[in-house]
Amino acid sequence: MARVPATVTIDTETCKGCVLCVDVCPPRVLVMTTAEVNAKGYRYPVLLDGCTGCELCAKICPDFCFEVYRGGPGGAGVEMQGDPRGAGAGGVR
Repeated sequence: MARVPATVTIDTETCKGCVLCVDVCPPRVLVMTTAEVNAKGYRYPVLLDGCTGCELCAKICPDFCFEVYRGGPGGAGVEMQGDPRGAGAGGVR
């Protein structure tokens, strides 16, 4: 069964720059900003082209910064993984 395309959102303002997501990403498409920081003063991850939607970033993130959606055109649709508390990430920032 083929993997359904995914859309990944990152709440960059919640990120504390731990880099766990970058280290666990199999296709290596997450990179940390070099000069830009969020309101808390932390560098944050940026998603490059080539994401496979494996959800490892969402599973390892201690701050629940990632949400992975599947279904519909371009991956938009049903939420598969994210903040188990129900708070939305609000999109890529």
